[in-house]
Amino acid sequence: MAYIQGFLSRLSDLLLCRWTCRHCCQKCYESSCCQSSEDEVEILGPFPAQTPPWLMASRSSDKDGDSVHTASEVPLTPRTNSPDGRRSSSDTSKSTYSLTRRISSLESRRPSSPLIDIKPIEFGVLSAKKEPIQPSVLRRTYTPDDYFRKFEPHLYSLDSSSDDVDSLTDEEILSKYQLGMLHFSTQYDLLHNHLTVRVIEARDLPPPISHDGSRQDMAHSNPYVKICLLPDQKNSKQTGVKRKTQKPVFEERYTFEIPFLEAQRRTLLLTVVDFDKFSRHCVIGKVSVPLCEVDLVKGGHWWKALIPSSQNEVELGELLLSLNYLPSAGRLNVDVIRAKQLLQTDVSQGSDPFVKIQLVHGLKLVKTKKTSFLRGTIDPFYNESFSFKVPQEELENASLVFTVFGHNMKSSNDFIGRIVIGQYSSGPSESNHWRRMLNTHRTAVEQWHSLRSRAECDRVSPASLEVT
Repeated sequence: MAYIQGFLSRLSDLLLCRWTCRHCCQKCYESSCCQSSEDEVEILGPFPAQTPPWLMASRSSDKDGDSVHTASEVPLTPRTNSPDGRRSSSDTSKSTYSLTRRISSLESRRPSSPLIDIKPIEFGVLSAKKEPIQPSVLRRTYTPDDYFRKFEPHLYSLDSSSDDVDSLTDEEILSKYQLGMLHFSTQYDLLHNHLTVRVIEARDLPPPISHDGSRQDMAHSNPYVKICLLPDQKNSKQTGVKRKTQKPVFEERYTFEIPFLEAQRRTLLLTVVDFDKFSRHCVIGKVSVPLCEVDLVKGGHWWKALIPSSQNEVELGELLLSLNYLPSAGRLNVDVIRAKQLLQTDVSQGSDPFVKIQLVHGLKLVKTKKTSFLRGTIDPFYNESFSFKVPQEELENASLVFTVFGHNMKSSNDFIGRIVIGQYSSGPSESNHWRRMLNTHRTAVEQWHSLRSRAECDRVSPASLEVT
């Protein structure tokens, strides 16, 4: 029992001690229990900043040959057995001593870990004069799309509907431009999913302006209103023309089939136009209302002052055509399907439009055909087909001239618009349609075309000069 208690006390001393003798594993700060040397003392625990003075004194005493042993040194005695077969205390000490010497000899062969003096490492270019280096700012490389996206088009627009006009009241706009006012209303029908726009009346419209002196009555205008939901300007509506008045009363309703959420993203554009029988119609002014700013379900009506428009002349309309060529038969087939938003040529009943198709080979007129005329409409549906004899070797030199007229019983027909498709096309859209037809034989190719003025077609297409 005493042996166990002694072993436990020695073990506790071993665990709690910072300095331990390697040979006997006893608590000994001066290593005086055994024959000490520099390689027989193991330092456990964290290293102190400096070597303790008592350790330096111990090492100096060892070098001077001090051979005086303390009472704690274990003597080397031969191993003897007791009569009862138990090991004596001297045998235990000897075995412990031999084990410790063997461990110390193995550890002495192991190379000691080198001590590394770590100092702050300073990176930089060696030079006599150190200059502070500022971090560079990472600049974004702009692509052409990003470059042009930075522009704000409304700052460079000549249109008067910019921010300065939006900040003015209706009275200030009226006194500044003096273009009159327009009365209209809007309401959305959730049951049938359509928007109703009612054009009521206008007042204080300015007198007409004539640049060529062709008007007989310069005191009164012939106004009408065009209605569309931006950005879609193609599907527009148009009121009737009110003759010789500066205070027209329209009282006309128009519906647009459009979902409610889509209607809130649109802008209502009302354009007041002056009808001119002898030239292109002139725009008097316009009113634009973002529908997201009004209560569409509840509805309402407003008087709004007209502002100038960047579009001085109205469009002439659009024409839907289909082309098809049969190489084996040498036939060029043309389908005139429909037209929409044609320029109105009659004050009272709109227009009686028809289309004339003329085949020109090189600069020579070969054949002329025309559709029937439809009374009192600016959105006619024709669905009429025509066929021209064109050999395949002559197809590259062929041109088709399409001219829309308003039928007139009393005088010559009223010119509305024209396009040229073929060798001498009147524009990129017409050239694209002709090229698509050449690449897809025996297949009908449809395309919408915006009508152009006679002067514009004569300027860019020699085939337009050969027809009437």
